[in-house]
Amino acid sequence: MFQWSNILKGMTMGISDLIPGVSGGTIALVLGIYQSLIAAINGLFSKQWKKHVIFLIPLGLGIVCALLTISHLVEWLLARYPQPTFFFFLGLIIGIIPTLLKDINYKQTFTPFHYVLLVMGAVLVAATILVKDNEMTAIMSSLGQSDYVLLFFAGWLASSAMILPGISGSFIFLLLGVYPTVINALSTLNLHVIITVGAGISIGLVLTSKLITFLLSKFKTGTYAVMIGFIIGSIVVIYPGISGDSFLFFISVLAFITGGLSAYLLSYIELKKTVVK
Repeated sequence: MFQWSNILKGMTMGISDLIPGVSGGTIALVLGIYQSLIAAINGLFSKQWKKHVIFLIPLGLGIVCALLTISHLVEWLLARYPQPTFFFFLGLIIGIIPTLLKDINYKQTFTPFHYVLLVMGAVLVAATILVKDNEMTAIMSSLGQSDYVLLFFAGWLASSAMILPGISGSFIFLLLGVYPTVINALSTLNLHVIITVGAGISIGLVLTSKLITFLLSKFKTGTYAVMIGFIIGSIVVIYPGISGDSFLFFISVLAFITGGLSAYLLSYIELKKTVVK
């Protein structure tokens, strides 16, 4: 059944993927659709492909809508109010961790090995903060064949990051030096760049979803441990620091609380839906 609410969920994921350090996979977990999303992408080439397409269409519409219409707003927020913006996402991310731990029943399922996996995942993602990304590269203007190849593989790698909780696809774009070009293409509707990056993202999503499906079926507790570690590590990456402006600090705290409450309410709503079913 076509779920209109998934359009809003897709928009939320699209917004998150515009922000370096924030993962669309994490937001999918917050929204309670992560495993359904992985199953749908993985099932596109199965006999039940129609059912999966119906699930993905509203999500895709929401993501595309956010990328094409809200990219200007996100650029403005990051330029004018980066601290409150990042604190809102910090609240969302921290708010989902207790739900994930409860989902996997960590007190009964976690062994010392799983805690090691969790710490390793956290350290791996947190270590990306050592990569200097404060100096943006210039927007690519005259694109050659090699530039399009780079954009294609950047989309491929970024999509693998987007679907993994805690790892930001936008951060991958930053590392590869194409983030300003991709954001500018979305803002100016540069179809050549959008189609090239989109093709790489599409292929990467399909391949990565198959890997995650395998890991969740064979090593569910270990996979959850690593994903929770990724999310914890992303807190270090996203944390923007605190300025000396008291009003800005107040707004940031408010944004953080709003994000945390949003994660709690979304988790509560999804739990209610599960109980009803």
